[in-house]
Amino acid sequence: MAVSTDILASYRGPGAVIRRLLSAGRREDRALAMLMGACVLFFVSRLPALARQSHLQDEPLDQLMAGALFGWIFVAPLFFYALAGLSHIVLKALGGKGDWYGARLALFWALLASSPLLLLNGLVAGFIGAGIELTIVGAAWFAAFTWFWISGLKVAEYEAVR
Repeated sequence: MAVSTDILASYRGPGAVIRRLLSAGRREDRALAMLMGACVLFFVSRLPALARQSHLQDEPLDQLMAGALFGWIFVAPLFFYALAGLSHIVLKALGGKGDWYGARLALFWALLASSPLLLLNGLVAGFIGAGIELTIVGAAWFAAFTWFWISGLKVAEYEAVR
């Protein structure tokens, strides 16, 4: 299925999407592409807020964008790999029977699937700024991300997909 179709399907039932992705076999290239796609979208979501910050505080936009680009494209993927590994170790101690790949796929897919809400969060941050609206949209993104990640980990660690 197309990524956009899978993202929409995740909002109806994230476990089914992870089941299908895991049944496609171990594809490290696909997992890395999901992570990098999510990181690019996270960077793009920051641009409106950076433009607002640049305008309001008279800071150079190119420097703000360079810092965000470096952080999201080079540093964040390393952090997310470490976070996926940590989640696998914790769930292994709690009786999980999955593997490292499943834990990575669950996190990377949760990041990518929740990115539409994060893009909305970026628009709210850029056009409205701090306030209740930004808090509500940020909470909606965090709830969706957490739901997708927990559902994915449940499938990857506790269901016999392999």
